Amino acid sequence: MILQQENINIAGITCLSAYFNEVAVLSQFLKTKGTSKIIIGGIHPTFIPYQTLIETQADYVVCGEGEIPLFKLLEDNCSNVYEDGQKIKGVYSLSELQNETTPFEKSEIVENLDDLPYPDWEQIDPRTFPPAPHGQFVKYFPVATVFSTRGCPYSCKFCAGPNFYNKKIRFRSAENIVGEIRLLSEKYGVREIQFEDDNLTFNREHIEKICALITSNKIKLAFSCPNGIRADKIDDALIKLMKKTGFYYCALGIESANTNILQNINKKEKIEVIQEAIHILNKNGITSQGFFIFGLPGETRETIKETVNFALYSGLERAQFLILDVLPGSDLWTELKGHFISNFSKESYREPEWIPQGLDRNDLLTAQSKAFRKFFLRPMIFIKTISYLKPRQIRYLFKRLFSYRILQN
Repeated sequence: MILQQENINIAGITCLSAYFNEVAVLSQFLKTKGTSKIIIGGIHPTFIPYQTLIETQADYVVCGEGEIPLFKLLEDNCSNVYEDGQKIKGVYSLSELQNETTPFEKSEIVENLDDLPYPDWEQIDPRTFPPAPHGQFVKYFPVATVFSTRGCPYSCKFCAGPNFYNKKIRFRSAENIVGEIRLLSEKYGVREIQFEDDNLTFNREHIEKICALITSNKIKLAFSCPNGIRADKIDDALIKLMKKTGFYYCALGIESANTNILQNINKKEKIEVIQEAIHILNKNGITSQGFFIFGLPGETRETIKETVNFALYSGLERAQFLILDVLPGSDLWTELKGHFISNFSKESYREPEWIPQGLDRNDLLTAQSKAFRKFFLRPMIFIKTISYLKPRQIRYLFKRLFSYRILQN
């Protein structure tokens, strides 16, 4: 959307590692069009700020959360990185980062998330979204995403979130969240809300109050958790409450069915607990999906089979099989340094960069495509999956089939 605008003076771009090349191209393009200042923020530049500045030709990177430093930069029209003689915490230009090892600190954060305004939904009208949201499948359109929390107190080694948020979680108030949901419903006609939290059910009181306010406000929408919730943070009573409120679908971050691999990545969950969570979701009529990652430390051909078999026989209705991305900011990024070459041009979660001992690239590529076919080509699962599709989503489905090599031999 930003490419359609003219006379852009200052541009801020969020960058995830999977989209680093696209961000670099966009930043360089904006420079050729006369944009005076470009600021890159997000998880990727937070952990590799020097490389980000070099390759994007941006003026500044923001390390950490962006609201406070961006506001301070804009107050002075981005003319420098100082406010009242004090350096704006977390903001760096190339002159301040001599090389990749230059120490940096993260920005000041907004402690009370209710102090932040709602997203500018007028500018990002959910009625204009393409019909291929997170997870492809939705119950109703228009659909909008909402975050009720920030951060994660856990330490899964494959994830950059814990180090970005310092292993802490902050909560918006239930009143603030439900106010945004009402706005989306009443002004923009949204019929489904996707909670994209890392830990929506982490604090039981938090999710219970959200559900209570949805009910008391007589909000009749569909709700889902496509980004995944922890299996050890649900029980039968909570899922019954969520279903009564309108929740119909929850994903679980399972990663692997092998106990040793779960320990290797510091998942802090047992496969028996995960299986029980799937049972609870299914018993209450909540569609369940599992996220799995091939290529984690300790992966072998046998552990891949173990994970695929678990996915097939656990009762999951959907599954997503990913190949490990070694993300800047994750503990694995630090632990595996020197043992792989990072490649931000590769197809994220569809191509390996670090490969466990005893496996090769083809093992992981083949495992991913075969796992998808085994899971979704079972007659009952295939019929259920097709029934969720809307006609205008067909082309997006075929795009995913080709990108994950599901139609290849």
